[in-house]
Amino acid sequence: MARAIGLIEFKTTPSGIRAADRMVKTAEVELIEAQTVCPGKYIALVGGELAAVRAAVDAVRREDAEHFLDSFVLGNPHEDIFPALYGTTAVDRVEALGILETYDVASVIIAADTAAKTAVVNLIEIRVAKGMCGKSFFVLTGSVAAVEAAVEEAKKIIAEDGMYLDSSVIPHPDPQIVKAVL
Repeated sequence: MARAIGLIEFKTTPSGIRAADRMVKTAEVELIEAQTVCPGKYIALVGGELAAVRAAVDAVRREDAEHFLDSFVLGNPHEDIFPALYGTTAVDRVEALGILETYDVASVIIAADTAAKTAVVNLIEIRVAKGMCGKSFFVLTGSVAAVEAAVEEAKKIIAEDGMYLDSSVIPHPDPQIVKAVL
């Protein structure tokens, strides 16, 4: 069975911590990350076999409807997801930059995964709500056509849930911009 990841996002830290605890007690999943993010929301990211991740996320989706914001389960996440989340992506050349911003954490990871699977692009960064008042964004690079296709497809996926905020594609960005982004 394929490796999968799942994330829950709650409006409050106490509800989020309780949900994260329930996730790891419900199924055999690994807690990859659990933390408070701006503006006091709580996220927990788990990994494991697809069925276990789905069971863990489903167990808490209904737990605290008042404080629940969003969640996802991704089977076979793109290999660029974790380096982009942790700021360890190495980029040699930037032909075009694509940037997409969302209202929450879960949707930006879904959008980034979609973008990375749509065209030959490299995710540079996925910023999840830190210093963003709860919003999130991703940055990717590739050929102009690939970046345009990737951002457009990601935008469509996120717009369905009303979480899309803004996006840009910058062909041949100035070296000063590249340096600021990388």
